[in-house]
Order: sequence, then C-alpha cells, then structure tokens
Amino acid sequence: MGAATKLAFGVFLISCSSGAILGRSQTQCVQYSYHPARSNTSGVEACVGEKDKRLHCYATWRNVSGNVELFKQGCWLDDVNCYDSAECVERREVSDIFFCCCEGNMCNEKFFYNPDRMQPTSSPVTPKLSVFMILLYSLVPIMGIATIVLFSFWIYRHHKLAYPPVLVPTQDPGLMPPSPLLGQKPLQLLEIKARGRFSCVWKARLLSDYVAVKIFPIQDKQSWQNEFEIYNLPGMKHENLLLFMGAEKRGSSLDIELWLITAYHEKGSLTEYLKANVLSWNELCHIAQTMARGLAYLHADAPGLRDGHKPSVAHRDIKSKNVLLKADLSACIADFGLSLKFEAGKSVGDTHGQVGTRRYMAPEVLEGAINFQRDAFLRIDMYAVGLVLWELAARCTAADGPVDEYMLPFEEEVGQHPSLEDMQEVVVHKKLRPKLRECWQKHPGLIMLCETIEECWDHEAEARLSAGCVEERVVQMQRNSNSTGPNDIVTVVTMVTNVDYPPKESSL
Repeated sequence: MGAATKLAFGVFLISCSSGAILGRSQTQCVQYSYHPARSNTSGVEACVGEKDKRLHCYATWRNVSGNVELFKQGCWLDDVNCYDSAECVERREVSDIFFCCCEGNMCNEKFFYNPDRMQPTSSPVTPKLSVFMILLYSLVPIMGIATIVLFSFWIYRHHKLAYPPVLVPTQDPGLMPPSPLLGQKPLQLLEIKARGRFSCVWKARLLSDYVAVKIFPIQDKQSWQNEFEIYNLPGMKHENLLLFMGAEKRGSSLDIELWLITAYHEKGSLTEYLKANVLSWNELCHIAQTMARGLAYLHADAPGLRDGHKPSVAHRDIKSKNVLLKADLSACIADFGLSLKFEAGKSVGDTHGQVGTRRYMAPEVLEGAINFQRDAFLRIDMYAVGLVLWELAARCTAADGPVDEYMLPFEEEVGQHPSLEDMQEVVVHKKLRPKLRECWQKHPGLIMLCETIEECWDHEAEARLSAGCVEERVVQMQRNSNSTGPNDIVTVVTMVTNVDYPPKESSL
C-alpha cells in the first residue's frame, strides 16, 4: 500500500470518528434563568447526556428597541441544528424571541443575531506538495458518500428528535388559534411513554420543564381534532382534568403529524401505578374522590363562567389508563378523543354508539341499544367508573386479607384481549361483574365502597349513580371509617346498611 493511500485512509478514519469524539467530550455551559418574580439565577452548568449523544449550549433572548433581555442559558441535548457550530448565532428571520445553540465549552457566553451570516468555512490553502492533490481528489468522493450514508442512518434512527428546536405554528388557517405558551419556546422530544390506538405519548422538555406531547398520524386527524375541540371548550381548565397547553401540526405532505401538548405527570396512568404499588385506605379515597370530582365537572353544564358557557361533556372512554396521577396522587382525567359535548338545541351529530374500550363498555353499549341522549352517555361513563373503583379496591391494603396482583376488570373471566362477543357473553347475557372479595365486607369503608361500585355498574342504566354522588359517597365513607376504631368494626358493619347515602341524582 502506497504512502498516499495510507494517508488517505488515515484521514478518512479520523474524519469519520471526529463526530463521536465530539459527542463524548465533556461540555460546560453558561447557565442563566430569568425570574420576573424573584432574583435571577446564573452560573456554570455541567452538561450530562448519553454516551452516544452530543452536548450543546443554548441561549434565548428578546431584543426590545435595541435592548437585549436574556431569558435562558444552559445545556442543550443532542440536536443536529447545533452540530459543529462554534458560536451561538441566530440566523433565522424572527421578530420576537431569539434562540441559538452551539457546540463547545461556554460557547453560549456570547450570542448573536446575524441572519445573513454564512456558516464558517475553512480558508483555502495553496497546495505545497503534489500529494495534496492526490488526497483531495481521492477523499472528496469517499467523504461525500460516507457523509450521505451516516446522515441517512442518523435520520432513520433519530427522526423523532430531528424537529427544529423552536415550535413554529404551522396549522391550517382557521383550524386553531396559535399556541401562545409554546410558539416561542424550544421543545425537545425525549422518550415514548405510552402508545394507544390513535396516538403515542412522548415525554418532552420545554426549556427547564417537562411536558407531554401526544402525536397523531394524519390518518387519525379526526381523533386529534375532536380532542383539541374539547380541550378548547370554555371552562375546561380544572385541577382534575389534564391541563392542555397547545396544539401543532408538524411536517408536510405524507409525513404530517398532529401534536397535542399537555402537562406531564411523572407517576403516569392509574393502570401503571396500580401494577407497581398498593394503596392505603386514605390513598384510595383521595384517588377516587378526585377522579369523581373531575368527571362530575366534565359532565356538568356550567353557564355563566368567565370564559363562556361550558357544555356538558361525556368522556366515552373512561378507564384506569385514562386517569393520570399527579405527584400528590390527585387524579386527572385525560384522553378526550372520543368525547361528546351536549349543547342545548343541538343534536349529538353523526356519532357511533359502540365506541370505547371493550373491557369497560356498559351492557347497553355492548348490545348496541343506546338512547342517544345526554343522560344515557353520562351513565355509560359511570358504569366504567364502577370498574375503575373495583381496580382501586383490589389493590388496597385496608382489608384484613392478602392483596392480589393487579388485574384488569374481567381479566379473570375473558383474559387480556377479549373480543366483543366475549364481553357480550359475560356482561350482557351472564350479567357478571368482577368479584367483590369477602374480606372487603369486614372493613367499614370498603363495604360502603362495594355498595357504591355495585350501584355504578348496575345493569339498568337509570339506576346508576352520578359522578357527583360518587364523590360525596367517598367523602362520607372516608369520614366514617377514619372515625371508627378497630374495636368498633363489628358495630359499624351492623349499622352501615342503614346509613343515609347522598341521593343518587339519577337525573344526572
């Protein structure tokens, strides 16, 4: 092998490995946070990331009549838009918020706005040796092909992370209002947390905070559109409903994705939490009460609110997977892709009655015998609430007995993937329900919860409790059980059948 060939091969290997070396090197960035209500924070931040990912620095600021107002500086995760940029320069034509990122220690200490500035290039060097021309003509085609292959592989592996770091509203005219909380802030997708029939949910980083990004493919536009419209109804901001932050349309042509951005809750869904944890009696009551409170508010018709008239809304897919848990175990209801709103003088439109998750479908839904009126849809939700309350009871340690491993409702009867016919046979024809354990009847609170569960999943829809009544029942049973000592249990069990429950509110 000739000297020129060896040299060419060595340069090629060095070039190919330079990106990995840069990605593994330790990076420090200037850190700054603007806080209008308290003193600003500043310092130096040591960036931490995965071994195969690059680390960058970033800065965001605003220019007001020539005065620079700095918002944030700090570390930025692997982003192709920051590669090999030694200086933090904003090159886009923007009118309000500026963002730049760069690669190298403390490179965000200085930041610039220069839309006409070109990327730095190497100065031409006059060849001094004839071997230079040999290397030039041999390496350029090789490096070009290698760059294309590596870049294509990177796009294939990381296409979800290759979005621009700044959210720019791209929605169709008239489709939705802008997202004022998001349109000027950088957001990065981090990891997939859940997958559903119509979408997947990502954990994402919005500056120093985490948010959830629910991404729909374009073929499921109707579900995204419906959920967006429900979130944007007047009065939909409630502590026990998932907080909506914005909606976006990303990509173009066949690669369009539809985004919903909401608050992120680390504990995840009630399903996942119950798989890994058991509940104390007070925890069960807190989750049940806040879930019922959120659903009661969703069901309510509330005129005269500050932002308008909130119509009554039926969820139509209540299940433990669609109940999220906050840090204090308060419940918030999520996923409104199948929800229906009810407005005076308007029909529910062209809707399909047999929707939702089969396992949680009420008998009238499984039979296809729904009365398309508001109260009928709200009672369908309450049947599913009874099943979720059973899931809570099955993982509670309050009863004097063992706590079984987590199981979905009817999992013992129909397994994990029941067909529609399986559920019709069990729920409609045999009129079976998940088993209420005998030991639950010996706890003063659980016996009241069992009666509440049975009234929620009653075969006759008109006999079911309302969400507001369930909330009151939970408050009452927690109060009664907490005021009862261990020695009073026998007396309470005797008396509990005569307790004055709150009215069923069957009119809903």
